[in-house]
Amino acid sequence: MQIQWTKATLIGLAAAALAGAAAAPALAHHSFAMFDNTIDKTLTGTVKKFDWTNPHTFIWLDTSATETWAIEGMSPNFLARRGWSKRTINPGDKISVTLHPLKDGSKGGSFMRLTLPNGQTMSMSGQAQPAQPAPN
Repeated sequence: MQIQWTKATLIGLAAAALAGAAAAPALAHHSFAMFDNTIDKTLTGTVKKFDWTNPHTFIWLDTSATETWAIEGMSPNFLARRGWSKRTINPGDKISVTLHPLKDGSKGGSFMRLTLPNGQTMSMSGQAQPAQPAPN
């Protein structure tokens, strides 16, 4: 038996294939279940690198000469709507970061908020907060 392929059938198959290919990245996206959301850990260190990339940003933070933490944030688009840019933090900046650590104990976490060198606080969930004046 020979199948007759019509133009409409071929277009429909191509559209279905494209829709399936577009959905593949969504299937690969991970949840935040690997982070312990019951713990807030604060680290102070020097920014080694700031990856302003999709699907998630990453801060690489040197907390000592031998220890670097990988801190995962939301997407650049999400952060940009909250006042961030790819120049918000730069290599060499001394910052303080609060995160939810990885459950397995390795050097990583999910970013919650940070304090910039000028004292300004940046949050994952809201707008930037101005630097607080030093107490008298």
